[in-house]
Amino acid sequence: MDLQECRMKLDEIDGQLVRLFEERMKICKNVAEYKISVGKPVYDGEREKQKLSAVGSMVYGEYNQTAIRELFTQIMTISRRYQYRMMAEQGKQQELGYRQVEKLPVDGVRVVYQGVEGAYSHGAAQQFFCGQAELCPVPAFEDAMQQVQEGKADYAVLPIENSSAGAVIDNYDLQIKYANHIVAETFVKVNHALLGMPDAEFSDIRTVFSHPQALMQCSRFLGSHKDIRQVSLENTAVAAKKIVEDGDRTQAAIASETAGEKYGLKVLQPCLQDSKNNTTRFIVLSNRPIYRKDASKVSITFELPHRSGTLYNILGHFIFNGVNMRMIESRPIPGRSWEYRFFVDIEGNLSDAAIQNALNGVSAEAQNMRILGNY
Repeated sequence: MDLQECRMKLDEIDGQLVRLFEERMKICKNVAEYKISVGKPVYDGEREKQKLSAVGSMVYGEYNQTAIRELFTQIMTISRRYQYRMMAEQGKQQELGYRQVEKLPVDGVRVVYQGVEGAYSHGAAQQFFCGQAELCPVPAFEDAMQQVQEGKADYAVLPIENSSAGAVIDNYDLQIKYANHIVAETFVKVNHALLGMPDAEFSDIRTVFSHPQALMQCSRFLGSHKDIRQVSLENTAVAAKKIVEDGDRTQAAIASETAGEKYGLKVLQPCLQDSKNNTTRFIVLSNRPIYRKDASKVSITFELPHRSGTLYNILGHFIFNGVNMRMIESRPIPGRSWEYRFFVDIEGNLSDAAIQNALNGVSAEAQNMRILGNY
């Protein structure tokens, strides 16, 4: 056959496939109605595994066997999403566990942040709460999460992502360890300066102290001064405080100019960061599962079996429901080699039907899915 004849034959076959697809979806509707009536879950992993094995044995050749399994994986995925939608229309969705509020209570609340006054976390807390809260420093990010979970503080403010250095990975892990909920976010412009003793000059500096991410964000400057030793500390403002306490003119800190003013240090070099548009995103966490009526971003986490195509299939729930994904990060699961936990941000509100449908699908098919917050 020539090309035109091939295309005509393909069109004829495709027409048959479309009619059979519609017939199959009508039967899937009956399946969904039955499952709803008896309370049976939509997803049956063992049944799908048997089905894929069966269709794979119906064709010849390794390529066709792989292809037919992929085709039927998609067909069954489409069927499941249709069934989830039907369940939602009949009010059979899984309860998400969050309560909507008009606004977050902020007057007179206790807010914890890691570090000392002058730290970027302190600045983020000041920026978001606008003087309406009691701001309390704690030694470590985990201390902040623990105080909120135990009700000793109303909110914690933690950095989660930097525009140039990427994710603050330890704080992703803390969201798994503690049952707190993201209720807001705020963005702080990062402007690192080299701070020294009042009588110091840049030529005196032999050692610089700062947070590891701050050192990373100033790699171009530090790379051009390889004679300066770099030492990591838990916080930029802690580094500034150390310079004052040590009183050593050969030491300097990379921190904000605000921290320099707070501790009476001299700006030896301003604006050290590689990117002049360097910004850090901070999350605000509460131990209450609430979200504002105008919340527009949902953060979730889930684990997946270590099999080909599992992430692809899960992300399809967002595509099918028209939900836009903003971010995806992965973290190794402790004690399980080469298996990962995923963190995903999507656009939407927990009251949206599309978000509910997508999250119910992910919850049914992934392992340990958890909503981290809607904000």
